Amino acid sequence: MVHVERLRIACIGAGSAIGARTSGFLQVINQLDDLYEHFAIMDINEDNARAAAAAYAIPEVYTSLEDLFARGQPDVVVRLTPTDSTFAVCMAAAEADCHILNEIPIAFSLAQADAIAARCAEQGVVFETAENVWVWPVERLKQMIVAEGLLGELTHCRLRYPCGAYHGFSAIRKLVGAEAERVLGWDGRVPVVNMISYGGAPMSESMWDGGLIRFPGSAPEHPVHCIFEMAPKRPVWRRSWEIEGTHGFLGAVSTLIDGAKGHRQGEGLVLDDPARLQQLTDDFEAGADRRERHYPFEWVYGERNGQRVLECVRVNTDPPVVWENPYARYGICEDDAVAKAAYLESVYRAVVEGAPLIYGAENARRDMELWLAIRESAWRGNEWVELPLTEMTSVEQAMLDEFERRYGCDPLGDIEQQLQVVYDRTPVMWTVAGWL
Repeated sequence: MVHVERLRIACIGAGSAIGARTSGFLQVINQLDDLYEHFAIMDINEDNARAAAAAYAIPEVYTSLEDLFARGQPDVVVRLTPTDSTFAVCMAAAEADCHILNEIPIAFSLAQADAIAARCAEQGVVFETAENVWVWPVERLKQMIVAEGLLGELTHCRLRYPCGAYHGFSAIRKLVGAEAERVLGWDGRVPVVNMISYGGAPMSESMWDGGLIRFPGSAPEHPVHCIFEMAPKRPVWRRSWEIEGTHGFLGAVSTLIDGAKGHRQGEGLVLDDPARLQQLTDDFEAGADRRERHYPFEWVYGERNGQRVLECVRVNTDPPVVWENPYARYGICEDDAVAKAAYLESVYRAVVEGAPLIYGAENARRDMELWLAIRESAWRGNEWVELPLTEMTSVEQAMLDEFERRYGCDPLGDIEQQLQVVYDRTPVMWTVAGWL
C-alpha cells in the first residue's frame, strides 16, 4: 500500500460527560494515530465540547455543523449525536462531501436509512454504521468456529437482548450466515417500580417483545429458527445468545473448577464428535448417551509498552481455532474498543484504497428491518411477516408520526429545519416501542 496522509476526522457530539460511550470513540481515534488526524470536536453545548477537547487533546472546537464543514473541512465525521438527529446530521455531512461513520442504529426508520444511503451514493461518500457486537473478539472467534464447520449443520438459535436488539440480530445473522425469511412476533407491557427511563424520567411500565425468526437452512425442510426475547427492562439487563448445530453448540457452558468441587458458567464451544477432536475436559450431560467435549474460550494476554494487551481469543480444538487481535499494537483490546477500531479502519480503507466496508448500510438496515418486522407481526395480531419488507410498516409510521409531533418537522423533509431542533436524549423508538 502506498502510504497517504492521515485522514482529518471530527466527531459530532461530545457526550454529556467524560467516560460516556462517546469517549470511547475519542480515545480509539487518538490511538489510531497513523490513520487519522483527530482535529475537531463539535457539539452545540460548548462546555461539553471543550471538556472533551481538553480530555483528548483535540485542537479545534465547533458549536455548529455549518462552521465545522465550512472552516474545518473534515474528510470523515463520526456521528455521536442523539438517535433522533441521525437523519439530519448524516444528510448534512453527505451534502458537505464528508465520509460518515454513523453510531448505531443506522436510523429509527428504514425510509430514513434508505434516503441517507442514496444521498451518500450520489455524493460519492462512504457511509458506514458502527454496529459493534458482531465485531467483538469472542464473536469473531465464534464466526470462525462456524465457518470451520465444527458445529456441523446449523439447527437452532436463541437470543435474549434487553436493549438495542439490533445488536443481537447482527451477531445471530453473522453466525447463521443467511438472511431471515419470515418472522412471528409478540409483545406486551408490564408494570414496573423504582425504574428510570433512558432519558431519566420515572417509569410506570415497561414494554417487552419477542419473536420466532426463520432463516434458510441446508435444505427447505431444515430451516434454522431463532427464538428471540427482549425482556421487560429491569435494573440488571442480561443478554445472551446461543447457536446449535448437529455436532455441537456455542454459548454458555459449565466448566469444572478444581475437579469436582464446583462449576463455573462461561461462554464456550461444546462438541459431541470425539472422533475428530482432542479431549480437553470431559463432562456428562444428564441423560446423554455419549460424552460431550467442552472447549472454553481462552483469552490470551501479553504485554506491550508496559500495558496488558489482548493478543488473541482461542479454543483448543485440534487444530485450535484462533482469532488474533489486529489492534494489539495500538494497545486496543476491550470489546467495544476493538469494534470501534475495526470500523474506523474500515472507513479509512474504503476512503483511501476503495476497499469494501466491513458492514455497510445494507447490513445495518437488515438489523433494524428484523426488529420492525417482529413488532409489526405482534401489532397485526401475531401474523407471520415475510422478509424483506416491501412496504412501510405501521410501527415505522408510528415512529415517524411521533417524531413530527415531538419536533414539529417532517422526519424525511427539510434538513435545515431539522438541524435547528434540540433533540431529546430519549429517542422516538423508546416512546413508541420501548427500543433504543
